[in-house]
Amino acid sequence: MGEVKLLGVWPSPYVYRIIWALELKGVKYEYVEGEFHKPDFTDLLYKYNPVYKKVPVLVHDGKPIAESTVILEYIEETWPYPPLLPQDPYERAMARFWVSFAEEKSISFMSFFVTVGEEFQNATKEVREVLKVLEETIGGEKYFGGEEIGVLDINLGWIALSFGVIEDVVGVEVLVVNDFPCLFTWVQNFREHPAIKTNLPSHQELFAYYKQKRDTIIPSEVAS
Repeated sequence: MGEVKLLGVWPSPYVYRIIWALELKGVKYEYVEGEFHKPDFTDLLYKYNPVYKKVPVLVHDGKPIAESTVILEYIEETWPYPPLLPQDPYERAMARFWVSFAEEKSISFMSFFVTVGEEFQNATKEVREVLKVLEETIGGEKYFGGEEIGVLDINLGWIALSFGVIEDVVGVEVLVVNDFPCLFTWVQNFREHPAIKTNLPSHQELFAYYKQKRDTIIPSEVAS
């Protein structure tokens, strides 16, 4: 099927989406991890993603594909097994609907991370409302995709990846087992899947990264 290369930076959740999908599909690929300020990596981004100049970029047989949702669609069509989308047309449409919902509501989680005071309180409330919807959606299933990880699990995988770290950084716990038992179990199931477990950064590394990022956005005297 040709050479497969993935351009990414650490610890982008959008890049991890693609890593997880490729691992689940058993696709052999070369991961090129770089930093935006390094000329060699910047040159690659300008070459393969001249429009947005950001990661992830999947390069398949010399042809670049950008934007994580587009890349996931491409991976599903190019390597259809095991499937990330249901075979039934209606179920496929529903999976895409929930992916769209997750993308739209991600701004609430960003506000939870980068705001203080009344804005933070509002963001926390919004996050709880989104988690409540997701709790009802997954119900008692192992994954959002049923017994196997699907495209919605991958799109929401950043919650399992880093939301607990973000909670630690801001000092407020929202995703607790008593309030969201199904989601809490999903996080554990997702993180323990062999294709995911071996492709997760450490909690300590993520905490240092997100704390530094929040401190840059919000001075400590304002956040306290």
